[in-house]
Amino acid sequence: MQLVLGTAQSGGTSMTLFMVVYIVIIIGVMYFITIRPQKKEQKRLNLMLSELGVGDSVLTTSGFYGIVIDITDDTVIVEFGNNKNCRIPMKKEAIVQVEKAGAAE
Repeated sequence: MQLVLGTAQSGGTSMTLFMVVYIVIIIGVMYFITIRPQKKEQKRLNLMLSELGVGDSVLTTSGFYGIVIDITDDTVIVEFGNNKNCRIPMKKEAIVQVEKAGAAE
């Protein structure tokens, strides 16, 4: 009788260990699929915004192209269009793409 109980207990322990390893593997895969690329993209965006300068051409999250004319800590003033009258202050986070002023030449 004890032999049967011992076998059943060891089978349950190995099954529990298997489930723990399986869950750890699933969490690891989810990390590499979702969290890691998101952190990498955030680092790229922060680097791009830290290198932002006056005269750079930018693309906003709403799809507008403009030229940066002034920068403060978390706000930029962007000039849209050719008439020089459309200047809009916006958050730096609203910028998704930057082309440096000297890169177009």
